[in-house]
Formats: sequence, structure tokens, C-alpha cells
Amino acid sequence: MTHEALSGERGVLLPGVWDALSVTLAAQAGFGAVFVSGYAVSASLLGRADRGYVTQTEMADVARRVCAAAPPTMAVVVDADTGYGNALNTVRTVELWEQAGAAGVFIEDQMWPKRCGHMAGKEVVERGDWLVKLRAAVDHRTTLHVTARTDARAVLGMAEALERARMARDLGVDAVFVEAPETVSELEAIARALPGVTLVANMVEAGRTPLLSLDELTALGFRLVLSPLSLLYSATTAMQQAAAHLRDRGSMRERVADLIGFDEFARLVGADRDDELDARYKYERVDDGLSR
Repeated sequence: MTHEALSGERGVLLPGVWDALSVTLAAQAGFGAVFVSGYAVSASLLGRADRGYVTQTEMADVARRVCAAAPPTMAVVVDADTGYGNALNTVRTVELWEQAGAAGVFIEDQMWPKRCGHMAGKEVVERGDWLVKLRAAVDHRTTLHVTARTDARAVLGMAEALERARMARDLGVDAVFVEAPETVSELEAIARALPGVTLVANMVEAGRTPLLSLDELTALGFRLVLSPLSLLYSATTAMQQAAAHLRDRGSMRERVADLIGFDEFARLVGADRDDELDARYKYERVDDGLSR
């Protein structure tokens, strides 16, 4: 999926991923685009909340692994928090993301250390601080799809969030993301106020924004829809249940039928391909001691 597809008229649903296995599962399910979620990376890599713990280079490492595991046609959009510093740091972030193979980047206006957009206690920087980083990203990207995210709705109100979003749109970003609207009416207001740019909606289970479907959000005017935590929360629930069962029963014997099989999992992670390569390059020793 190309830069143009991310800015197209059709709605695109991007599940959140955080490593090679999660992007492989998303591809197997048929998704053409994914979002490398900073929240999910912080939780899986560090076991920490989304409070600015993940560094630029740690995120770049994750992006490289995810992009390498993704199908060539899949668009991998990678969270970049605040750009990890000033405009110069943002330029380096753009370079690292493109080197990793990312199709897109999100850059927000929170004050560092940032926090999840659906958490209380956020702060935002002055407009100019954010806008200059967005301009640096747009000026220095080659193919990267740039999304401007503002968290001003929770801090300064919807009017300021919309004004920031308009300024980002006029600067030439590819998409605009007003984080954490709290009603359908607010989602409608965002769409009315921001014609002429791709709009992003963020669907967080039990978050601040009403949980709508891709079709419902597309009808409102949104084109990129994130579901950043659905896979993470589902995996966590399954692991909690499995850990409790294993602790209590001492075995997963009673639940084997509920699990992916050994051979099926091996195929999922490429064992068939490895077997083919192993057979192709295997050699046999001959009596004269030479190899062929």
C-alpha cells in the first residue's frame, strides 16, 4: 500500500502492532496497513506505560523489525511521539523512519515527556514549536506520509485543537489527527472544520472517544482509522487467562484444543520457507572428503 493509498478516498483501518509476530498476524488477517503504536511498544518492549519512556532509536529498531516482517505491499505507519526533540531531531526521525521502510509517521504537539492521548494530565507545546517540526518533517521526507496530531482538545479546548489542525493542514502535511474527541458531535465538528485533508480517528477500547466502526467513521469523513490497542489488549487477556490456567492446573492439557497448533505456528513464522532453503543449500559429504 503506497503513500497515495493512505491519502485516498477509501477508508483504511490500521490495527496497532509492536513486533514481527503481531505484524505477521495482521497480514495473515488481510490488513493492508498497520500502525506501530508507541503505547504498544512501550508496554511490550519495556513493560512501561506510554509516558515517554521509549527513545527515538528504540522505536527505530522496532520499526525496522516490523517493516522487515511485513509484506512488501503493506503500509507500515510508525508513531514518532513529538519527533524526539526539536526540528533537527525531527529531521533525523524522518530519516530513520524512511531507512526502516516506514510508509508514514505521526508527530504530535505534546510537551515531553508525552503520555497516551487518552490519559489525563497531558500538556501541549506552543503552536509554533509543533508547526516548525512538522515543516521540517515535510521538507525533509522523501516518500513518508506525515500525519500531524494535536492533543490540544483535552488541554486547551476544541477551538484551539481545530485551529492547530487547520494550521498543520495549510503547512502541507498529508493527514490531520485531532486526538481524543469525546462525542460523535465532536467528531462531526472536526470533519466540518477540516475539509481538503485526510482525517485520522483513533479508536481506543474504553478510551475517551466513542468506539465507532470503519464504515461509520468513513461516513463522517474520516479516512484513516487507528485501532492501536485491539491486538495488544486481546493478546494480554489471552495470556492472563493462560497464565492463570497453567498456574492452577500445572498444564495446558485441558486447553490444547483452544491453542494454535505446533505445526500451524511453525508455518506462521516461516518454517516451510526455512525447510526449502535448508534443502536447497544442504550438502552431502563424499568418500574423498570433498563437499558438493
